[in-house]
Amino acid sequence: MIGLNGMLSGAIAMGLIVVSLFFLRYWRSTRDRFFLYFAASFALEALTRVLLGIAAAKSEDAPLYYLIRLLAYGLILIAIYEKNRGRKN
Repeated sequence: MIGLNGMLSGAIAMGLIVVSLFFLRYWRSTRDRFFLYFAASFALEALTRVLLGIAAAKSEDAPLYYLIRLLAYGLILIAIYEKNRGRKN
């Protein structure tokens, strides 16, 4: 039996995938890497939730989950930095 935690983890993963697909759509229309980085970040967050649901982990303290989240948040920081840095002409 999956239980409430597994169901909520799946719902969160589904929401994160939907957000990722929205960012991919914006990237396809603008070709702005900002949207691509955000799409990848949300897809990595969804991967974390799926892995948590599959592993039926009691807590999120495993280093693997932290490394995936670190990568996801790093992508967001890179996207913000690249969007706001000065252009050299």
